[in-house]
Amino acid sequence: MTGGGEHAGAGVLDRALADTVRRTGASAGGIYLLDEPTRTLGLAVLCGVPVEVAWPWRRIPLSSPAPISDAVREDRLVWVGSQDDMARAYPSTAATLPYRFALAAAPLPGRSRLWGALLLMWPASHPDRATRREQGHVTSAAALIGRALDEHGPPPVVPDRPRIVTAPEPHPYTGRVPEAAADYAERLPEGALALDLEGRITFVTSAAAAMLGSEAGRLLGTRPWQSLPWLDAPLVEDHYRTAVISRDPVSFVALRPPDRRLRFQLYPDASGISVRITHAPSPGGEAPAPAPVREPTAAAQVGRLYQLVHLAAAMSETVGVRDVVELVADQILPAFGADGLVLSAADAGRLRITGSHGYDPRTVERLDGLPLDTDLTPAGEVLTSGVPAFFASREEMARRYPEAARISDKQAWAFLPLVVSGHPVGCCVLSYEHPRTFTADERAVLTSLAGLIAQALDRARLYDAVHDLAHGLQQGLLPRSLPVVPGLRIAARYLPASHGMDIGGDFYDVLVLDQGTVAAVIGDVQGHNVAAAALMGQVRTAIHAHATAGAAPDQVLARTNRVLADLESDLLVSCLYAHIDLARGRATLASAGHPPPLLHRPGRPPGVVALDPAPLLGVVDDLSCPVTGLALVPGTTLALYTDGLTEVPGADVEETTAGLARHLAEGSGQDPEVLIDALIRRTWPAGRHTDDIAMILLRTTALPPP
Repeated sequence: MTGGGEHAGAGVLDRALADTVRRTGASAGGIYLLDEPTRTLGLAVLCGVPVEVAWPWRRIPLSSPAPISDAVREDRLVWVGSQDDMARAYPSTAATLPYRFALAAAPLPGRSRLWGALLLMWPASHPDRATRREQGHVTSAAALIGRALDEHGPPPVVPDRPRIVTAPEPHPYTGRVPEAAADYAERLPEGALALDLEGRITFVTSAAAAMLGSEAGRLLGTRPWQSLPWLDAPLVEDHYRTAVISRDPVSFVALRPPDRRLRFQLYPDASGISVRITHAPSPGGEAPAPAPVREPTAAAQVGRLYQLVHLAAAMSETVGVRDVVELVADQILPAFGADGLVLSAADAGRLRITGSHGYDPRTVERLDGLPLDTDLTPAGEVLTSGVPAFFASREEMARRYPEAARISDKQAWAFLPLVVSGHPVGCCVLSYEHPRTFTADERAVLTSLAGLIAQALDRARLYDAVHDLAHGLQQGLLPRSLPVVPGLRIAARYLPASHGMDIGGDFYDVLVLDQGTVAAVIGDVQGHNVAAAALMGQVRTAIHAHATAGAAPDQVLARTNRVLADLESDLLVSCLYAHIDLARGRATLASAGHPPPLLHRPGRPPGVVALDPAPLLGVVDDLSCPVTGLALVPGTTLALYTDGLTEVPGADVEETTAGLARHLAEGSGQDPEVLIDALIRRTWPAGRHTDDIAMILLRTTALPPP
């Protein structure tokens, strides 16, 4: 997504965020908009913190484990009241935001979709728990923003750089007696300076300038760690970030070479930071060793350390190769100002492109499958030697690789070998649309970053191989089609979890036992791995064998339980078996720890079938299963499902189940294929369910005349 012109809705969002931050007493806030094609949340408007601080979270994949994505994915208010809460619920976010603050994320509901999310942050002084009234204020504000987006529509694109709005009310004395205030500060023996929320110096006394060893005119408008080399240290900027995010007073001591120790005390509020500077005694009365002097870094590198920490934490959570590619494109390219990406893996002596960004598909196709010893690009040589290569211009590239310079219109490149334990696994290419000189610092950082990418890519390729094997096994064991049975309409669904392994042990089956008799089975094997998928196939086969041999419902489950005991598996299985006699209009049900089905009969209220379930399969050796009988008049609808349908985070299972039963009755006139999808959407409107879902919908009809 790239920035465009102004849009009528942009001003509405700006005002809405500023008003919300002011009314809720938050110290900072942001509005994220959902980009459906890429399934990412983009930061459109920001208030209360600098863009550099928020930059690592400018774009958040909807599938990532973060408060803002959970709020949209699960359509609920997410409250994180403390750093301890953050560490427990979102460890990777806590690693990159090691500050004390409270946070709320609320979805932006529209008439027919979720627009995105509202993010609000409060200082460390805020209580850990939000009152019901405060939660209501946040959700109401989000609803107002959602209605505004319905009316005006979102900006055509989310800007590359979020717009900044200001929310705090001005101090009551703003614009009055400035000379008197400055005179007061000048008379103090200690130094005083002021920073805005971006970290720039807006006021400095002559005493402060003298203590810092500079002139006031050279300091104003700069960030201290950029204009004063001896303050150019990550720890100094970290203290500033702590003050901005937590609104906590911060104190630290820094050494001004050769031996002068200065104490800095930071007092933040919503408008900026007041800094008090005093002399600090040397510990033990000894003069400390001189601090090394470094050249000031460029403004574009502010926050680079935090960006890398964020990337390292995010890399640890990537699952498949696609996740790695998306993370590199979404986070690393903007962090290093790159415009293009090619990620390749070594495969049987060739370079196979695993992902790209910013390149024409024909170019990617031309590069895919090149031999490692190719002289068309430096990628093969870099991968073989393990030494990165940097090209600052097309001319520099053309001198060594004439063909490579003509492959695309890029102007500069960084070729990074991806090596794990001395074994080459691939090559990462970052490219730029303009010539670029790579500093020694950038080369070192990029080389280190390549190690993180290599580890993530190697792990992801292994995961994908296991996933493909297990997913193929699972799909092969589920029924390929449903039988056509006179007097019964059938619909079924299996939906893997929206993230994670995408495989599990949920299964279903519909068996024709004889003319007019059908068995419907649904179950759930514990776990999401190859073992669960394999055991699912064995359990399903055992049920099929006993059912077609004529066993009663309770005996089908009891005998399957004995098979499970013989397999000596540590996994448990829930199962519901329904024997349906269409000629008699009767159903007999037996359950082993499985959620009871939903039932609706014409002219009667819907509800949940009252079952007396036996323990899960695999818990006891000798299983005794009570059975339950049901009358099935024409038009009866029976819904069997696994717990992935009803166990919604933050929602009561009984209320969710009751709502599904009502929806089942309301849709009694719908085609079962339409109704089954509507039932799933009712509990998971965004489609981002956290567990596998299996479901069977059975509706009886009048039997045709013999």
